Amino acid sequence: MQRTGFLTAAAAAAGVLTLAMGGPAALAGPDTNILNIGMASTDAGRLDPHLSATTVDKAVFGWMFNGLVRFAPGSASPETIEPDLAESWESSDDGLEWTFHLRQGVQCHHDYGELTADDIVYSLNRAADPDRSSFSSDYEAFETVEAVDPYTVRIVLSHPVPSLLGLVTAYQGGNIVCKAAAEEMGEDFQNRPIGTGPFMFDEYRPQQSLSLVANPNYFRGAPMLDGILYRYIPSDSARDLAFQSGEIDLIYGRQDQTWVERIRELPDVTVMVMEPAEMSVMHLNTSAAPLDDIRVRQAMAYAVNREEFMDFKGRDVVRIATSIVPQGYLGHADLSDLMPPFDLEQSAALLAEAGHPDGVTLHVIHTALPGMLDTMEVFQAQMARANITLDMEVVEHSTFHAQIREDLSQVVHYSAARFPIADIYLTQFYHSRSIVGTPTAVTNFSHCGNADAQIDAARVETDPEAQKALWEEAQRLLMENFCSIPIYENLQIWARHDYLDLGYELTGSLSLGPPVTESTHFVSN
Repeated sequence: MQRTGFLTAAAAAAGVLTLAMGGPAALAGPDTNILNIGMASTDAGRLDPHLSATTVDKAVFGWMFNGLVRFAPGSASPETIEPDLAESWESSDDGLEWTFHLRQGVQCHHDYGELTADDIVYSLNRAADPDRSSFSSDYEAFETVEAVDPYTVRIVLSHPVPSLLGLVTAYQGGNIVCKAAAEEMGEDFQNRPIGTGPFMFDEYRPQQSLSLVANPNYFRGAPMLDGILYRYIPSDSARDLAFQSGEIDLIYGRQDQTWVERIRELPDVTVMVMEPAEMSVMHLNTSAAPLDDIRVRQAMAYAVNREEFMDFKGRDVVRIATSIVPQGYLGHADLSDLMPPFDLEQSAALLAEAGHPDGVTLHVIHTALPGMLDTMEVFQAQMARANITLDMEVVEHSTFHAQIREDLSQVVHYSAARFPIADIYLTQFYHSRSIVGTPTAVTNFSHCGNADAQIDAARVETDPEAQKALWEEAQRLLMENFCSIPIYENLQIWARHDYLDLGYELTGSLSLGPPVTESTHFVSN
């Protein structure tokens, strides 16, 4: 069995030993001061915050890395952005030059030294490099990033962006890595990531667990927990049983009503329903037959019964999508009028008109992640009623992410939340620069680019109302082209035992998992 890991002298001196993985029942959190978390996945993706876009990894990055700024713990609202590695910042009147003043004395994990402006410059340039980042297109407006002095960073933009702070928050490309570690490790950095957050990498066991230990030098103070054991448990029943028995303190929940109601009945347990909602979307590859014919795409849209999804998933935890940009995002437009009603007769007529009176068969690659798979199975059944056969190949989650980026799936079910502004969602999923297989690829699986002009124009528009109008036009154009089929928006579901105090009030988290901070702790009986 492959293992990668190390232990600092400081951690050992504090009595924090490498976490034993063999007997989970012996690792009850309150007894060991180790937080046990159960995740619905067979394994990690890539433990590099600039490369991985998977739900499984995002929460972990939130515990290990910082950004220049961050969302206040427990919030997913841009209105709560506050200092993180930067103590303060200012921008020019035209929004093209931003200057960040760094905290002094911030230490990189595992004795990699003090974090300075050079680390910020390296990290942001890395995030903008398509060879080293999955989010490079987000940073195309970054003209220069320079270290003015060891504790001052200046960013110069080629044009204003709707929310510069959103690109430097502790999220996706905004996570700051330590230059010395990244350069020393090269590709191995994704197996032994080094940041500055409250918890630091200890050991990774493929298909079993990831262990983190407390960072005793964390600039906000040493964590109250000694460490985190993040366990990959794909089986819903096994994960639930471990939670009920107390082997797991915090659990990733099933995004459906039945699970929520059942777990709420357990004694001394809190179910946490939080923002942001992940919108489940079926992206249709418009570049190849038969989906290059808009009539086939329309036929699929008419075959969707969203009320059935609501009944299946649960009306307390999902809401029907009203656009290709999620509700609550700045720039979201309610375009429910463009959502075709459920109509199997119209679906059949469109297929026949397109030359497929006997239906079509589409190859689909899909993740084994339970919360997504059950949604796709409902969609598959709905399409079958319209004589649209989805030949589905179910693979492990990281394999799914790799293969959909190779255009191997004609329909891509993607469930995603992003920084809550229309520009980022539209750019990553619908701009031609983000088409998979291109040098600047992100997550444009539909190969649509018919709203590029509106997306680009909105990015430099300084009038807020005109900017919103451009975003609405972009959404309308893409929806009229049936680039994708928005289904519903699913809120994040987690549960915890009441002996775990998160240390803040939880309403949302862009990392899709509850932040584990220096203040998170177990409550004494």
